[in-house]
This record gives sequence, C-alpha cells and structure tokens, in this order.
Amino acid sequence: MKTEVALGIDIGGTNTAFGFIDQEGNYLAEGNIATNNHEDIRDYLKELHMAIENTLDTIRDHAVLVGIGIGAPSANHLQGTIDHAVNLRWEGVIPFCDMMQEYYPGIPVVIDNDANAATIGEMVYGGAKGMKDFIMITLGTGVGSGFVANGQMIYGHDGFAGEFGHIIVSPNGRQCGCGRCGCLETYVSATGVKRSAYKMMAKYNYPSELRNIPFNEMTSKTICDAALKGDLIAINTFKYTAKMLGEALANIVAITSPEAIFLMGGLAKAGDLLFKPTKEHMEMNMLKMFSNKVKLLPSQLTKNVAIYGAAALVWAELKRL
Repeated sequence: MKTEVALGIDIGGTNTAFGFIDQEGNYLAEGNIATNNHEDIRDYLKELHMAIENTLDTIRDHAVLVGIGIGAPSANHLQGTIDHAVNLRWEGVIPFCDMMQEYYPGIPVVIDNDANAATIGEMVYGGAKGMKDFIMITLGTGVGSGFVANGQMIYGHDGFAGEFGHIIVSPNGRQCGCGRCGCLETYVSATGVKRSAYKMMAKYNYPSELRNIPFNEMTSKTICDAALKGDLIAINTFKYTAKMLGEALANIVAITSPEAIFLMGGLAKAGDLLFKPTKEHMEMNMLKMFSNKVKLLPSQLTKNVAIYGAAALVWAELKRL
C-alpha cells in the first residue's frame, strides 16, 4: 500500500523550495527552482511542475500525492490567491490555486501566507499538537503571526487577520515599511533589533564591538553573540526588545487567551537572552486572570519549517473536507 504524501511548496522571493511529507512528518523527497527567472507566471508554473514531477518520480512507486499546500507572501487563503506581493515579479492578484489546479486536477490545492502555514505546521507536526488555542509569532526580517482558536485558524472576513507585527506599540514611533509609524515590527524584528542597537549606542557611552560594525553588516545574530560575551550595548538592546515584545504579548493574551505562544525565526534563536526577559515583561503587564497561565515556548519546527508548514495545510484541509 502506497504512503499518502502532501506536497509542501514554499515560494520565496529568490527561490521556491518544495518537499513531499507524509502525515507523520517523514520527509521523502525535495527540490527547488529559482522563483524570479520568469516574468510570466505561466512560465514559472511550467518549470515548477516539471521539477515537482521529476522529484515525484523518485518516490512514485511507494507514495501517492493527496494534496498540495503552498506558503507564499501576501497569500489569501480564502481566495486561493497571491495578492500584490511586493517581493515577487508577478503583479496584481494571481489566482495561484486555480492555475496550479490545471496541472493537478482532482487534487486539493491550498495556499496561505508563510506565517499561517508555519502556525498550522506547528499544530500538525510541532509543539502545538493537541492544542486548540495558541499563537505563533515569527521573528524574522519582519514579524509574522498566526492565531488558532478552538482548533481553527483565524482568518477574518477577508483572509488577512493576524497582523500582530503591525499593531501600534509606540504612537508616532519608528517608520514602518507598511507606511505607518510605531508598529511592533519596527522594534522586535531582526531589522528592528538593529535599529535598537544603534539607539543604545547613541544613548550610552559603553564600549562595544558593535560600534565597529556598519549597519548593513550587522545582524541580530551579531548582536546576540555580543550580548552572550557581556557586551552592555547588546545586552540592553535585547532587554529593550524583550520589553516591547512582552508588553505586546500581554495585550494579545487579553484578547485571545491562548494556552501557549510560540516564537520562531532567527531572533528566537537567541534563546533565554530573549525568552526569559520577554516572559518577565509579559507577566508584569498581564491581567491577573491570565497570570502564569500562558506558556512562552520556542517552536519545535527547526528544519524546513516553511515546507513543513505548507504540507501541513494539506492535512488540515483534508481533515476539514
């Protein structure tokens, strides 16, 4: 009897990676193509289809494809589209699921933004197994998030619910890429941490190795490594980041009352340097009815996260049907 597998596709601005994963999380085969080689979406889909089929051929004798899940920027799960993605070459609203269905008639095709896909991945394959109410926060170049209530993703009426990174935490604060000022993303993303490090260097006279690093060369890992070596500028940067994140998490707990909040992404790799003070500030600002009830945890998805998340969309969809 052949093993049922889901195809998870992660569409990034530079590369598109994909993998075949069974329901237990076993990774059977993988492949990738360049995303932006083709201005015409149909030419891109032809190349993607060919790469998928070539990879599927290696496992076809013992595996059967039951669904396709896609994680993409600016994806609308409810409409099956990619809407005006700024880092992809295809303009406008792309009916991606319908176009993919032309190559795979009769096979379910679902799409979601990368943060929501990661959230469902955590629920199917990771630390949120069995949880019905939790939040996933992705701390990368930006801040993404996914909200699960009563075992279901929250999409809102238009499919774009869950923009935790764009809640205002400092009115008239830092300029955000979304066009507004003071968004959480400008403080707790990888780029936000860099901005905070420069703020600390201007505020304090402490010697710091960070002073010798140009802005474009500095990363959150650089700041993390410096903090672990006792650099006071880097330590204060993480304290400030944790304060902003912890306060925002306390507010969102008051709205959703989750069992747990998971952090993932490059910044989350700082471990206790971020988790411990964030938890402290979250509890300091928590309504008493929620005190010490909400777990703050690292994601258990550490490898091929985006592909696992996209594949998990399939199992969630099949369960719903």
